[in-house]
Amino acid sequence: MLTAIEVRNAKPKEKPYKLTDGKGLHLHIAPSGKKTWRYRFTLAGTESIFVLGEYPEIPLDIAREKLAAAKKQVKAGINPAAERRQEKKATIQEQAERKALAKNSFEAIALEWHRQKKGTWSDTHAEQTLLFLKREVFPAIGTLQVDKITPPMVLQVLREIETRDALEIGRKTLQRMNSVFRYAVQTGRCTFNPAADMKGVRKTRKVKNHSMIDPEELPALLQKLTASDIHTTTRLALQFTILTAARTGEARFATWDEIDLEKRLWSIPAERMKMQRPHVVPLSTGALAILQRAKILYGDSGYIFPGAKGPTKPFSENTMLYALYRIGYHGRATVHGFRALFSTICNEAGFNPDAIERQLAHQEKSAVRGAYNRGVYLKERAELMQWWSDHLHHLEHGADIVPIGRKAARGGE
Repeated sequence: MLTAIEVRNAKPKEKPYKLTDGKGLHLHIAPSGKKTWRYRFTLAGTESIFVLGEYPEIPLDIAREKLAAAKKQVKAGINPAAERRQEKKATIQEQAERKALAKNSFEAIALEWHRQKKGTWSDTHAEQTLLFLKREVFPAIGTLQVDKITPPMVLQVLREIETRDALEIGRKTLQRMNSVFRYAVQTGRCTFNPAADMKGVRKTRKVKNHSMIDPEELPALLQKLTASDIHTTTRLALQFTILTAARTGEARFATWDEIDLEKRLWSIPAERMKMQRPHVVPLSTGALAILQRAKILYGDSGYIFPGAKGPTKPFSENTMLYALYRIGYHGRATVHGFRALFSTICNEAGFNPDAIERQLAHQEKSAVRGAYNRGVYLKERAELMQWWSDHLHHLEHGADIVPIGRKAARGGE
């Protein structure tokens, strides 16, 4: 019988040779130095060789254990070499089946859908969509075959979210699941969408409109905002947002490369707009004054209103809303509500409703009309925004309001 030292010290020769251990087991040493354990056996009158494995991955004691197992197979009339080939074939087939199944899992199809769509989205939306899927959906149904997922399974995902009272997250998660299943149907991976009909079963809250103060309350709010001790960046951002009738996200992520001080224009790229269309905002003297102040404080590169963590990051999403809370408007006013207030006051002042809607970057019913209006209303919107700036200034400082006639405002109707 061999010893572990003999096995370790066996050196290659010009021709292959073997060291016998007994009971049919021997160590085969090739000229390359490769050492393999081999078992010589006879079954049904035919002599065969079965390779038990390589040394040193399989040491002498393990080789003897493998020999004992192989001898049992031979005694039972089973060829261990043929059995291994069958097992290997079955393993390959099983791996292929698992791979095929993995391709049709919800997670695989969701990631494929995400890759297809991300080119049409903003980076922020693409990142948020993938985060929702990874956090809320994949742990529950990600590994399941998409054609095996049922409506109750989809509902269970939503119920788990509802236990956290995260109803808005639940709504967005359902939207994303619905899109993935629809894509799976379209690409032939399943025949129906189990997320398509969740109406009435999903928990919701009563819809509330964005809080908006009455126009008569605007002077007091403007005065409190200016006199408040809130952070300078927050106050400037909030004043700029009111002056431009912009959305919170548009102001938060505003950068200096979007501003043309000479032409008095703020050009917001499509990926940062709700409707995914570029938007141009004429800048009034009031808005320009805010920009000049921000330029002195923070410089003229990167974010116009940087966050507290540094110039490379914007201020947080609810900063301006919390500022309104601090000056006494909790539940009474929201940042978005100023857009409705702008629309109300400017419509009552007699401005062209189409110009007002264009300034708010609302969806045009006609694509042709929308493209036409973007050019036609720019000059009119510049006049509108300057009037709005003057109006806010006079409201805050208690001076007489500069009147504007309806006919003049509507282009001489």
